[in-house]
Amino acid sequence: MTIDSATAHAWAALGGPPALAERITYAPAGEVLPARLPVRQVARATVGVCSLAAAELAARRGGGAIPAVRVEEGAVATAFISERHLRIDGRRPTSFAPLSGFWRTADGWVRTHANYPHHRARLLAALGLPEQGDADPLAAELAQRPAREIQETAYAAGALAVAAVAPEDSELPLTDMPLVEGVPTGEAVSRPLSPAALPAEGIRVLDLTRVIAGPVASRTLALLGADVLRVDSPRLPEDPDAHADTGFGKRSTRLDLADPHDRRTFDELLARADVVVTAYRPGALDRYLTHHPGLIVAQLNAWGWTGPWADRRGFDSLVQAGTGIAQIEATADGHPGVLPAQALDHGTGYLIAAGVLRALTDRADTGTARHLRFSLAGTASWLMRGITPTPPPDGTYTPGPWLTGRPSPNGHLRYALPPIAYDGAPRDWTRPPGPWGTDAPAWA
Repeated sequence: MTIDSATAHAWAALGGPPALAERITYAPAGEVLPARLPVRQVARATVGVCSLAAAELAARRGGGAIPAVRVEEGAVATAFISERHLRIDGRRPTSFAPLSGFWRTADGWVRTHANYPHHRARLLAALGLPEQGDADPLAAELAQRPAREIQETAYAAGALAVAAVAPEDSELPLTDMPLVEGVPTGEAVSRPLSPAALPAEGIRVLDLTRVIAGPVASRTLALLGADVLRVDSPRLPEDPDAHADTGFGKRSTRLDLADPHDRRTFDELLARADVVVTAYRPGALDRYLTHHPGLIVAQLNAWGWTGPWADRRGFDSLVQAGTGIAQIEATADGHPGVLPAQALDHGTGYLIAAGVLRALTDRADTGTARHLRFSLAGTASWLMRGITPTPPPDGTYTPGPWLTGRPSPNGHLRYALPPIAYDGAPRDWTRPPGPWGTDAPAWA
């Protein structure tokens, strides 16, 4: 078959051998993830290249030919809204808090993000509203101010609000944003990969991420055999529902890096890690990530690694607003729209996992590790500019075949199965998510 351009572009961005991309095939499921932008094509391409990177590494470790890759578009569509499919003892988690969303302003619209308590408090304080304020006073206040003024006031206070703009009015250098940036990290070292049944078996991954994109990457590496240890600050509690969605296959601990004892523990973990995945603002963790030869580092930020917003906080919903996606997907009455999934998050998560898998293959071949950079805005730019939308293929879609259930320490879970697909790929994670932050800070 002739590989589609989105898959070819993503595989080339990851540094994959071009001829291998033709090994990826897709099983259609009709009109999944419908949108004006080519979300279906981006979603399947990110899962496709991640599956191929896993197959490539599996062959490198197990010998023999690279397994065939056939990705089910129905599985991709289900996994891309895994947080919506999740049920905990039959309960549906809430995706967005009451003060998160689009609001009318004096001259347009603004998108806020206040899911975490500290973000909610900062937003209300920045606007001079009482800490116990609800949606009505927030709406009244925002309606009196210009959108960009709200955006900058929030940014100065460490809060999260972004003006919803047309693509041509975005303040981001979207045309210059790469999908992946990767450079060698230093001298070559010998870290041979022993034979293994799974491509990432025995690989130690230090997971310093939150919310969706980074945790999707690390739960994918856990699926493929990696020993993934997520580390969070005890001062930044995670939403337990979010962790129930993205914590599969991993362990989770808490360390205060300002505490000397916890810092020593972290340094000991880092010294034995193969991979570190980070998703905090640029520079936030750099002083803790001391150089270790052979360590693969994958970093994620919201707004890209250059330009005026490189150091700003952000989430998928805010990037959709600030890049112009929300205006492209606007409803008939002019209300800003949204993609049918947190597609920037999920898509970037699979790209990160693919980049790590390819870096492991390259390290085994050359001894040189890589420093990889990804951004939600880079994925947004690709979605908006890099792909020609095509009509969906024939087929029908229901999520049932890609949903399953199991008991867990958090309660009985119904959840989306992983979409990674190559001959011999694991069908499910070996362990459900445990309670957030309760595991020992040690490698398995």
